Amino acid sequence: MSPAARSAQKATLVCLLLLIGLVVAMELWLAPLRPGGSWLVLRVLPLLAALRGVLHGRRYTSQWLSLAVWLYFTFGVIRASTDTGLSALAGGVETLVALALFVACAAHARLSAGTPKP
Repeated sequence: MSPAARSAQKATLVCLLLLIGLVVAMELWLAPLRPGGSWLVLRVLPLLAALRGVLHGRRYTSQWLSLAVWLYFTFGVIRASTDTGLSALAGGVETLVALALFVACAAHARLSAGTPKP
């Protein structure tokens, strides 16, 4: 794997971990839809499913994750525009992290295109 592809993989991993932490924190402590936590914390499961593939630098994982991340982007935009206070702020941060994850996934998928599968 080229150094640029490895850097994109690391950026993908950092953004993925940030998004996982943010989703869990939002739904359990920062801005849950119901006091005490929300079942929406389960929306972290697809992100956890992608974690192994990102750790191993699999191009296919970056490809499908770059599509799935738009659900988190949309959810963040909705929370940022309809909620107030900390919930709106958390939604805005989720939007930015999801956008950064998309860029990192797209870069990794593009830069690792010529490398053989591990």
